[in-house]
Amino acid sequence: MSTVETRPSTGTTIAAPMADTERQTAAGKVLWHFTMSLDGFVAGPGHAMDWMTGFSVRPGLIEEYVQTTGAVLGGRDGWDVFDDARPYGGAWDGPIFVLTHHPEDARPADDVTFLNCGPAEAVRIGLEAAGGKNLEVFSPTIGRQLLEQGLIDQIDLHIAPILLGQGIRLYDNPGREPIRLQRVGEGDPTAAVNVRYHPQPGRPERNLSH
Repeated sequence: MSTVETRPSTGTTIAAPMADTERQTAAGKVLWHFTMSLDGFVAGPGHAMDWMTGFSVRPGLIEEYVQTTGAVLGGRDGWDVFDDARPYGGAWDGPIFVLTHHPEDARPADDVTFLNCGPAEAVRIGLEAAGGKNLEVFSPTIGRQLLEQGLIDQIDLHIAPILLGQGIRLYDNPGREPIRLQRVGEGDPTAAVNVRYHPQPGRPERNLSH
């Protein structure tokens, strides 16, 4: 279960604001929230997160989510990898719910409840525990299921300037109809987001011999 880190890792700095979303508010929303690579991965193979360095976030972004999050809902796969970690590097403290078919063999932890129920019931439980703040969903699989059931209020993504090429995708649902989204905020809600990057210095020299 992971999203933007609480403190920048080595090589990560706080950037000056650019075009950005409005500040998040605590309004009892179901929020699907991830940092994502440019090619759509929210984790590397085996839930690896060692790629979460070398980029910046705007000042106050982490605190914004710490203050507006009332509870967290995640999946068993992520919990088994990061069972000793707290969201936002430990800056956030509150109830965590882990959805699993086998709660009996899960490793217990303080403020963590293992749920063996459907995603909709897990959302009901999580929102009640959130006490009017937002329920953050830190699982691609659960997020996809909730999206299909109309239970996701907002999707917050922080797109990191990196191409992973493999790992765990935010949304992986082959054979199903595309889900169209609308951008939150001012302007055309159907407008595409324009970004422009170039590879960082130090990449292999250009080879035109082939």
